[in-house]
This record gives sequence, structure tokens and C-alpha cells, in this order.
Amino acid sequence: MTQTAALSGNADLYLHVRVLIGIILGLSVTRLVSGIAAIVQHPKRYRIWPVHLGWVAWALVNVVTFWWWEFRLSLIPHWTFSLYFFVCTYASMYFFLSALLFPLDLEEYKGYQDYFLSRRHWFFGFAALTEALDVVDTWVKGDAHLQSLGPEYLVSVGIFITLCGVASMTRNVKFHILFVFAALVHEISFFARYYHTLN
Repeated sequence: MTQTAALSGNADLYLHVRVLIGIILGLSVTRLVSGIAAIVQHPKRYRIWPVHLGWVAWALVNVVTFWWWEFRLSLIPHWTFSLYFFVCTYASMYFFLSALLFPLDLEEYKGYQDYFLSRRHWFFGFAALTEALDVVDTWVKGDAHLQSLGPEYLVSVGIFITLCGVASMTRNVKFHILFVFAALVHEISFFARYYHTLN
């Protein structure tokens, strides 16, 4: 009953806030999907790299699941500009990640591996910041929601941020392969276990 009342009372306000968030996330999805389409259309133009594609998949999963679960923001009883600004900033991180994964051109580089490794400091810096903002976003949805995710959530975020720090400093290909594989598997697994329903 309380959830229903909150949803009803904040529907118009949430829809207002959701417009800009939807635009930002829409641009992110467009950038990622367009990048994938360009690779399919011209597979020999730039040398692809599985690790890069793995992070593309990770980013796409994050954007889609972010939009799915942000519906919980409709339960927030009181909105402020600072909260609105925070949510928009958080959503913008995904566009930054998408733009970093698919730059406008790669003329200066030998392929996606050369490009990705040369820009790894920026990418993993934004990835770590995005995960840190996710903790704040989760807390904003209520202490009960944060606690419902159990200790695994905060531990996994801490590990991810730490590994992002390592990834930003190393060019070791084996490490990058293992990191992106683990990050993608965990993201899908965590969503399936905790976020598969809005109830």
C-alpha cells in the first residue's frame, strides 16, 4: 500500500526527471550499438580486440540494467535539485564510457587494442567512478534496499574499483582478459539474482 501511494504521488515528478535520464542513456545505447554495427559493416577497417568487445558488452548490460532499476526512484518521496543533479551525473558516466569505447575515429591507432590500452587510465577511471556512484544511488533508494543486497554488493564494488586501479596501470593482456570476463559474468549474475523484478 505504501509503495503504491508513493508511486502515485510521485508519478508526474518522476516522469519529469526520467526524461533527461532517458535521453542520456539513449545516447549511450546509440553510441554502443552504432559502434558494434560499424564493426559488423567494416570488420577489416580496424583490428578488433575481444577485451574491448567484452567491455562494450559490460557497458551495454550496465546501461540497460541501470534504466530498468532506476524505476525505484519513483518511490523517493522528496526530490531536490542536488538529487536530480546527482542522478543525471551518474547517468552521464555511461555516456562517457560509451564514448571512450567507441571514439569518433581510430586513425592514430593500430586498432582497438592499441587504442583501448592507450586510454585505459580514462576508461577504468570512469568505470571505477561509476561503481562508486552506484553505491550512493543504491543508498538514495533507501537503507532497506542497500541492506537487501547483502555484504556481497559493497565487497564486489570494492574489489571492482581496486581492479580498475590495477587495470589502469598495466598493459598485461592476460589480466585484462580475466578482468573483463569476471566483470561481465558478475554483472549478469548479480542482476539475475537481485534485479530481475521491480517488486
